[in-house]
Amino acid sequence: MPDFPPNPFQVSAADGTVLHGTLWVGDGVGAKPVVTIHCATAVHSRYYTRFAAWLAAAGFDVLTYDYRGIGASHPGQLRGFIADWVDWARLDADAVMRFAETRFPGRAYYAVGHSIGGVCATLAPASHRLTRIVTVGAQFAYWRDYDAAQRWKMLIRWHLFMPLLTEVLGYFPGKRLGWLEDVPKGVVRNWSRMGPRFESVLRRGRQGVTPLYAEEIAAQFAGITAPILAVSATDDPFATVAATERLMGYWQRAPRHHLRLDPSLVGVPEIGHFGFFHARFAETLWPMVLAFLQDGTVSGTEMGVLSSPL
Repeated sequence: MPDFPPNPFQVSAADGTVLHGTLWVGDGVGAKPVVTIHCATAVHSRYYTRFAAWLAAAGFDVLTYDYRGIGASHPGQLRGFIADWVDWARLDADAVMRFAETRFPGRAYYAVGHSIGGVCATLAPASHRLTRIVTVGAQFAYWRDYDAAQRWKMLIRWHLFMPLLTEVLGYFPGKRLGWLEDVPKGVVRNWSRMGPRFESVLRRGRQGVTPLYAEEIAAQFAGITAPILAVSATDDPFATVAATERLMGYWQRAPRHHLRLDPSLVGVPEIGHFGFFHARFAETLWPMVLAFLQDGTVSGTEMGVLSSPL
C-alpha cells in the first residue's frame, strides 16, 4: 500500500473547545469524496490510522479526530471537565464535518462511525449533508441489549463499577485500568444511565451550551436520508441485533442495511467489538466499506446475514 503521510489539524467547536485530528489526502483526482471517521467511546483516533490510510490509498480524503477529553483533545485534567455524548455529537462531530466541508468544498461527504461514533455521526447537525454512512458495532449501550451470556458481567463492570469509581475520582481512569482511554464524567453518566431511548441522554442548560430536548434528538436522527450500511458481528457483546437495530430504528428516512458478520464465515476465531479495524481484515472486511462508499454496493453477504429493517 502506498504511503500517505498523516497531516495534523485542529478545529474549534462552536463553544470554543479545540479539537485535534489527522488528515490523509488521498490518491484520487478531481473532486474526491471525503470520509470522516468517528471513534468509539474511550478510543484514541490513532486506532483507526491503518484503516484511514487504506481509504486514502483507495482515493478518498480521510479525517480522524479525538472527541473532547480523549487522546490529543485531552484538556490535561479531566476532573471537573464537562463533556458528554451529546457534546461529542452536536459540537465535536459537527465541527469536524464542517471543517471537512471548508477544507474540501463541493465534495461528497461520507462518514464511518464505530460504536458511539455511529450516534455522533448522525446526531451532528452537519450530518444532513452526508450522502453515505457506514457504522461498525454502532449502538448506545442500553444494558438490556447486551449479549445475554455476558449481560450481568457487563452490567456490573460498565453500569456499577465504572460510574462508582468515576463519582469518587471525577473521571474514569481507563488508562490506569488498561481499559482504553480515560473518560470524562459526563460520558460515564450517559453510558451508565442509558435507557431504551437515546433521548434519555439530554444536554441540560449550562453556561455556553444550549439545552437539547428529546424531540430535537429524534428529529435530527429522522432527518438522515443518506444510505446506511450497519455492520455488526455475532460475537460482539455490545452490538447485538437488538442493540444495532434499536439505533437503526431512528433512521426511518434512510435506506438501511444491516450486515451481521459471522467470524466462522470470515474464517477467523473472533471479530468482537474492536476487531473490524485491525489491519488483518484489510483484504476481507474493509473492501465492504469501500464498495458501499464508492457506489452504494452491499457486499460481503457470504460472510454473514444481511437484513434491511423497515
